[in-house]
Amino acid sequence: MATPSFTTRPEIRGSFGVVSSTHWLASQVAMSVLERGGNAFDAAAAGGFMLQIVEPHLNGPGGEVPILLWNEKERRMQSLCGQGSAPALATPSYFKGLGLDLVPGIGLLPATVPGAFGAWSTLLRDHGTWELADVLRPAIEYARNGFPLVPRIVQAIYAVQGLFRDEWTTSADVWLPGGRVPHPDHLFRTPAIADTYTRILNEASGKGDRRARIDAAIDVWYRGFVARAIDQFYRTQAVRDCTGERNRGLLRLDDMAAWQPSYEAPVTARFGRYTVAKCGPWSQGPVFLQQLAVLRHLGLENVAPDSPAFVHKVAEAAKLAFADKLAWYGDPDAVDVPLDTLLSDAYARERAASIGDAASRELRPGRPDGREFRLPDLQAPARALAHADTRFGVGEPTFAQLPPVEEWLEREVFVGDTCHIDVIDSDGNMVSATPSGGWLSSSPAVPELGFSITTRLQMTWLDEGLPGTLRPGTRPCTTLSPGMALRDDEPYMAFGTPGGDQQDQWTVAFFLRHAVYGMNLQEAIDCPSWHIDHFPGSFWPRTPNLNRITLESRFPSETVEGLRAAGHEVKVGGDWSEGRISACTREPDAGGGRLLRAGANPRGMQGYAVGR
Repeated sequence: MATPSFTTRPEIRGSFGVVSSTHWLASQVAMSVLERGGNAFDAAAAGGFMLQIVEPHLNGPGGEVPILLWNEKERRMQSLCGQGSAPALATPSYFKGLGLDLVPGIGLLPATVPGAFGAWSTLLRDHGTWELADVLRPAIEYARNGFPLVPRIVQAIYAVQGLFRDEWTTSADVWLPGGRVPHPDHLFRTPAIADTYTRILNEASGKGDRRARIDAAIDVWYRGFVARAIDQFYRTQAVRDCTGERNRGLLRLDDMAAWQPSYEAPVTARFGRYTVAKCGPWSQGPVFLQQLAVLRHLGLENVAPDSPAFVHKVAEAAKLAFADKLAWYGDPDAVDVPLDTLLSDAYARERAASIGDAASRELRPGRPDGREFRLPDLQAPARALAHADTRFGVGEPTFAQLPPVEEWLEREVFVGDTCHIDVIDSDGNMVSATPSGGWLSSSPAVPELGFSITTRLQMTWLDEGLPGTLRPGTRPCTTLSPGMALRDDEPYMAFGTPGGDQQDQWTVAFFLRHAVYGMNLQEAIDCPSWHIDHFPGSFWPRTPNLNRITLESRFPSETVEGLRAAGHEVKVGGDWSEGRISACTREPDAGGGRLLRAGANPRGMQGYAVGR
């Protein structure tokens, strides 16, 4: 199949190291670590902490991060779960006692344990070589001395300035210096975050060797002054949220102290020469693998990558996979997820056979092992909206110049909620991570710390007995989904994207263009993309939609009309409106070395790949 005749930028190629992320400063910070002798794990941690500073509208220190890693020395791939668990006090009965049908999307009530610090520090301790102080230094310096504001940060602050001034005054102290919305492109400072990280390092210094100092820092975060400040704020303050009421939080010191990141074996699926790895069913990741399993049987090699047939087949496979996510995914430590069957070839063949030439208009979960599914109450979102205060956001980060919420929901304006970073070093170590949560408009800033806490609990349901039901001490089923792939059984690719429910749609199309049609990384990223809405959204108010597909306007008109003729409800978005993908690869060179490549998303003019 023909590849595009141009790309927005070159595919980066080299042999020393490559980085791709959603912000140029994070990419450069990570690359600088490689240049100074750090490995991929040191670099990814430094880049990850940097993303907290320079993309505060999309993640923060109080967020979470799932990480996939390949350790070349150990010849092992692992998943490191930095998704925090629900507080002990968070039960369906508690929320129902407040008269709620859903966990709110903003405020104090939807908090989970913030897992990002523990996960990044654990990655550094177990696989890195640098001191935590050296890894944190760029983030601290930019927070203290100033970083450039991209326009979307200012839009985010502008959109919630009324909430900050009238209700979330601790956030106004951070994001409205002098009582004013900051100016785009001016340097902005978050000194309280710099002070928090500096105090952690000071309290952990002198605690033995490098590992002991990192452990001491983790202890300071989850059992020391950070945890105590969160406990005090969430226990004593009642703040306005999207229910229209003021509510106290449920997160406590004991929840923080009891949690730790965990290593797991990734979940995998074969696709031709490739074995793709994802995090477990506490994440959205297996949705990607289910789609690949179905698409193996739909003859993609016989259709063009921008044709209506290609988009239709991939979109219909996504509908089936997301229906299964709704019906069957949850924290496997708490519920029985039939994942082996969901990823089996027999089940994939059965699901592929159900895809015809016409668009499906129904939500169709499967029946793995003959089980009967039960879905959440899909009328709950409408009831929640009927009594909600939606002026200040609907779960994901909110930006200025959006229409009223009812029109926002109808127009499906994508604003993003997440970051991503990939790193490969000269030894072949690889990291793929998708940090998120704790963005500036998610919850009020904890005053002693200077940052917000994640609101990931909104991804649970209050219906009893579902895999995704809110359960104290367990992980919500997050949308976050870093990816890795082997090629010919050798580690090959690290990739991912922000985008909530769109993550395992945009990356599927990207991966297919590379793996099936032979496009290089940048070509596959730059190609026109799309997403479907055929399930309840993962973010409050979780409004269900069916049979909607939104395409970038760069698709051929024949593709748009062909999808409409097949029965899809087609919406045409902007030229460059779908996706924020980053990707890096490694492969052996004929001369005995290793060739590294990287590509980054041009959409939004923030993502950059670097390397040499």
